Amino acid sequence: MKRTVWLWTLVFVFVACEDIVEEPDISNQQVEILAPTNGTVVTDSLIQFSWGGIVDSDGYVLQVARPNFEEAAQFVVDTTMIIDSTFVGTRLRTKLSNDAYEWRVKAFNSGFETEYSSSEFQVNR
Repeated sequence: MKRTVWLWTLVFVFVACEDIVEEPDISNQQVEILAPTNGTVVTDSLIQFSWGGIVDSDGYVLQVARPNFEEAAQFVVDTTMIIDSTFVGTRLRTKLSNDAYEWRVKAFNSGFETEYSSSEFQVNR
């Protein structure tokens, strides 16, 4: 009898813990690029990248390549932003020189990640 109770307790704890740590699947969602969008010409060297947030994400990966990812001469930004008390929304600012760029962003949590959303733009100040 004690063994049966102990076994059921163990099964219950295992199942209950599995439910607690299960991470929502965000892989079918897409991060919306807000700015700069495709074809934008930015006339300032301080660029603000903005995107729409994904519910249940733990953070974002943002990358910027010059001139684009397919023919990247340089990755000028490659950063991971974790959502915590210091995270200030879905944006990032950085200085860029005159050139063509492509940027992309994806969301992730401990179990899943979205595909990258990307956009090409030009800095001409």
